[in-house]
Amino acid sequence: MLIARGLQALLTRSGRKQNEVAKLAGVSVGTVNRYLGWQDRARLRVPTMRAIAEACGATASERAGLVRLVTDQESGWWMDHPAVPEILDPLVSFEAYAQYENVWANSLFPGLLQTRRYALALHRASDVRLDSDTIASRVDARMRRQAEVLDRAPALHLWVVLDQAVFRRSVGDPDVMVEQIDHLCTMAERPNVDIQVLPASIGAHAAGSGGHFVVLGRDDESNPMASMSVVYLELHRKGLYLDAPSDIADYKIMFDYLHRDAADPAHSIALMQQARQEHIR
Repeated sequence: MLIARGLQALLTRSGRKQNEVAKLAGVSVGTVNRYLGWQDRARLRVPTMRAIAEACGATASERAGLVRLVTDQESGWWMDHPAVPEILDPLVSFEAYAQYENVWANSLFPGLLQTRRYALALHRASDVRLDSDTIASRVDARMRRQAEVLDRAPALHLWVVLDQAVFRRSVGDPDVMVEQIDHLCTMAERPNVDIQVLPASIGAHAAGSGGHFVVLGRDDESNPMASMSVVYLELHRKGLYLDAPSDIADYKIMFDYLHRDAADPAHSIALMQQARQEHIR
């Protein structure tokens, strides 16, 4: 899927038609369509990928990124590495294709639900060596990502379970936290967004000592090749993607237990309002 998205972005940027790309790459139009359509992934070949990318005007780093995707299809993929071109950002690709996104957040509010001020305060605290313009650019990108994912049609179903501890970790000043909690309550009213809070009183839980994770998926029984399931693990400055069936099954079960133990949506709103009051005392 990342390969298809990357090639489609290159094709659009080049302004060329598929038959023109096929001629320049020395392959058939059907082959170009197969690579653009994420079909028959087992038959993808490095020379063909490189030729199609070059015909689409790819830069050296873009070609290298696409080749790596072909050679490492069975491996997890690291994002936010300096050598990874923007067109191959895995999270953006997966979210664009996914029907649902299940999130466990135990230290910070997830990016799709952050306000601009919360995201700005977070970046200022974690990216202390970056200049203000770079930080502002990253925050702008996060805001665009929110709109692209949550306001699209058909809508992606976002289901978030938040550890209650997240509300007690102040990011920015109290006004930032109050605004952030108000935003969560507003987002929870959307038909495609479910937010639950896991109370501290639950004690030990299914996620154990693990950190933030996301399960993204798309189910298509009529065309299994169009289905997708992947786990994203958020690490310090990088993210790891897992697509082994056993890993995906483990994280899906983990999320099932977490949302089972979490407060229901109505009670979760009450817990959020309680946390809001704590920040304005």
